[in-house]
Amino acid sequence: MINPTAALRIARPSRDLAAAERFYAGGLGLHVLYRATAETPGEHDLLMLGWPGASWHLELLGGPNLTAEPSPTDEDLLVLYLATPIDESLITALIEAGGQRVAQGDYWDRWGVTIADPDGYRLTLSTRTWSNG
Repeated sequence: MINPTAALRIARPSRDLAAAERFYAGGLGLHVLYRATAETPGEHDLLMLGWPGASWHLELLGGPNLTAEPSPTDEDLLVLYLATPIDESLITALIEAGGQRVAQGDYWDRWGVTIADPDGYRLTLSTRTWSNG
C-alpha cells in the first residue's frame, strides 16, 4: 500500500530553464529547491521548484541534451487551489515574468485564472478549495 503522504514529482521538459525559473520562482513565488547542469552526454540540465515542506515539486528538464520538446495541450493544467480570491498583483507578476493569461473554459474561468508559462503549459490559480478527504 502506498502511503497517502508520499511525495509527488511533476516533471516535464522546458525549452528555457531561466525563463521557467523567472515565471515559477519570480512570478509565482516557488523556491528553487535544486538545480544541476548536465555534466555528461545524455544528462539534462535540471531545475526543481516548490515550497519547502510541501509534498510536491515541479521538476523541469532542459539544456542541449533535451530530447523531448515541450508539447503542452489546453488540458495540461497545474491547478493550485488557493481558497481565496486571486490577488491581481500575483497575476501581474506572472505576466511580467513571461506568462500569458489564457481562457480555460467556463468552469476554470469562473473559478480562477489561468496563465500559460513560457513553454505553454498552463497554471490555473483557483479560488476554490480541494480536499481528497
